[in-house]
Amino acid sequence: MTEALVTKNLPVPSAVGSLDAYIHAVNQIPVLTLEQEQALARRFRDEGDLDGARQMVLAHLRFVVHVARGYSGYGLAIADLIQEGNIGLMKAVKRFDPDQGVRLVSFAVHWIRAEMHEFILRNWRIVKVATTKAQRKLFFNLRKSKKRLGWLNLKEVNKVAEDLGVSPEVVMEMESRLSGQDIGFDATPDDDDNPRPSPTAYLKSSNADPSLQAERDDLEDHRSELLYSGLGELDERSRDIIQCRWLTDEKATLQELANRYGVSAERIRQLEANAIKKLRGRIAA
Repeated sequence: MTEALVTKNLPVPSAVGSLDAYIHAVNQIPVLTLEQEQALARRFRDEGDLDGARQMVLAHLRFVVHVARGYSGYGLAIADLIQEGNIGLMKAVKRFDPDQGVRLVSFAVHWIRAEMHEFILRNWRIVKVATTKAQRKLFFNLRKSKKRLGWLNLKEVNKVAEDLGVSPEVVMEMESRLSGQDIGFDATPDDDDNPRPSPTAYLKSSNADPSLQAERDDLEDHRSELLYSGLGELDERSRDIIQCRWLTDEKATLQELANRYGVSAERIRQLEANAIKKLRGRIAA
């Protein structure tokens, strides 16, 4: 079963302003009884009956709307949340086993929330605020854990960290991220009334001074000249070992060079170490 096939003929929002009509439509779809759900799930699992899967998805669209309303405080369109939740519902139907003794709605809630969570994390800010498992947990729980507006004090930080099973440092870092705002790197005409400077006004660039860049380029060129001059002073075998081990895209192994010169890999390692020592002395001189 593919998601494209399952979504065929579903009453999804098709235009701006159609969300109320969509919600009204999905609320008119009858709820399945336990017997009906079990029969449809077995038809889909055992016979690949896509119509059975479609009926299960349709009967649970109202539940996706209910879950989506719980995330309305994140500033994202509820229609988008419903759409992501529907994807999670279809994934749940695809994996649902009627013989496990649970209703589809109990099984599907994990998949529905997971898709909504991922959508929120991708779109809540331009820069993703939660990347690790601990940060993702905090993102969706920190607000409800706070007892008041404003920054958490040390006691509250420790309590939240204990309740959510994370370190206090992670709590403080996530609170800082949640309290921040996205701003443009360069100032724009729309920002004239904003007294805060754009990052271009205070972020330092180590490459901003052309004279410093020229010095670095000259130093790199000088070191390259010393390196190749030092290579010319090595014997042919040592020079070949250095080139094969360090100066080619496909680097040779010690054993490959040992086979070439008829010596042990340890001997090749010793020759390599001696050659590198000579080259370092040449460059440092």
